[in-house]
Amino acid sequence: MFHPHTDADREEMLQAIGAASLAELFESIPKEHRFPNLDLPPQMTEMEIREALLDVSEGNETHYDLPMFLGAGAYNHYIPAAVDFILRRGEFYTAYTPYQPEISQGTLQAIFEFQSHIINLTGMEVSSASHYDGATATAEAVNMARMITRNKKTKAVVSSAVHPHYRATLDTYLQGDDFEVVGDELDPAEGPEALLDLVDDNTAVVMVQYPDFFGRAYDLTELSAKVHEKGSLLAVVVNPLALALFKSPGDFDADIVAGDGQPLGIPLSFGGPYLGILATKEKYVRTIAGRLVGETTDVNGERGYVLTLSTREQHIRREKAGSNICTNQGLMMLAATVHISLLGKEGLREVGNLNYQHAHYAAQQIAGVDGYELWSDAAYFNEFVVKCPKPVAELNDELLEAGLIGGYDLGKDYPGMENYMLVAVTELNSREQIDYFVSVLEELGDD
Repeated sequence: MFHPHTDADREEMLQAIGAASLAELFESIPKEHRFPNLDLPPQMTEMEIREALLDVSEGNETHYDLPMFLGAGAYNHYIPAAVDFILRRGEFYTAYTPYQPEISQGTLQAIFEFQSHIINLTGMEVSSASHYDGATATAEAVNMARMITRNKKTKAVVSSAVHPHYRATLDTYLQGDDFEVVGDELDPAEGPEALLDLVDDNTAVVMVQYPDFFGRAYDLTELSAKVHEKGSLLAVVVNPLALALFKSPGDFDADIVAGDGQPLGIPLSFGGPYLGILATKEKYVRTIAGRLVGETTDVNGERGYVLTLSTREQHIRREKAGSNICTNQGLMMLAATVHISLLGKEGLREVGNLNYQHAHYAAQQIAGVDGYELWSDAAYFNEFVVKCPKPVAELNDELLEAGLIGGYDLGKDYPGMENYMLVAVTELNSREQIDYFVSVLEELGDD
């Protein structure tokens, strides 16, 4: 360990504060708790520490080492090398958020392009710069609905098929507030139309996921019309990659769109950092949390970018802020922007189609194995639920022994679904991997 201060430095500091010794600084701490024996290992050189940490890291088995069929909100997609190269350029890496916007033109332009991409994908008219992750963006969508309805409505109807972690985050946001969230009591096997029975005059917003947590993708046109007839808003939580293939929320006349941008060029990274998406109609722009970047011209007539709207507590009075805790994930926003720009409209559609085709091949093969059956016949993107002949927790342990990372154990979040596995398949799951996965499932089902 490097200590920059000499004995003379320490003596000078002690004299300045009027202490006779370093020990005197700790006299207020009970003697039995002073200078405890930390039982640290012997000191090591930097080279030795590096080798020790490498040995520890090699004990991890990740998607780089094993075929993976786990998704549930975070997906293993291919990321072009150019994404990371551009992301790590010093001009972006050290100035990832525009605290001094007038001198952050590159970052502001990237945010403007990101907003444009999100608008094109979601069919909305306005997008924020970005948020912390999909869970917080989802909670901010409910906060927006409260502001739009001027807090005169104190209930949200949230589908039980919205990601359970997102719903837990929403509960955290609303703790202590006089605001009710219902929907958990509904059977997740039911479609989104079941939510309508819970909508009343006090409902600010109805929230659904598309595709939902179980991978199902429903046409929300009729639901949207009925929600609006009841005087409520419709918020949709999306997988942005699925929007390259399916109808956009704008086609359903959704009012607010939230989601996680992780499928757009952001690695799994042991859970983050990820990227929150939040978009809405133009008439609700002043309720959107976070920041918006706009394009203008400067005094010389040159194109320039500015913070058009910034409803953060750092910029305006706290009580007027759209959110007091929103975070612009600037670097992740840049990664998503570069990724979308590299692939383009047709490239995104091609990747989405690969996910769709691979998932449907896997589902077809698994459904043909004795003891396994598909849980739903609804349309789906790259995830689907399989009923298994034994608890998924047990099955996943056995899959790992066979060199596979299995799907998500739905019994963790949905009591009674301990034998149901949420399987995710992406463009990186080859036919050979899928066939091996199916063969192992068949073998384990016969145990």
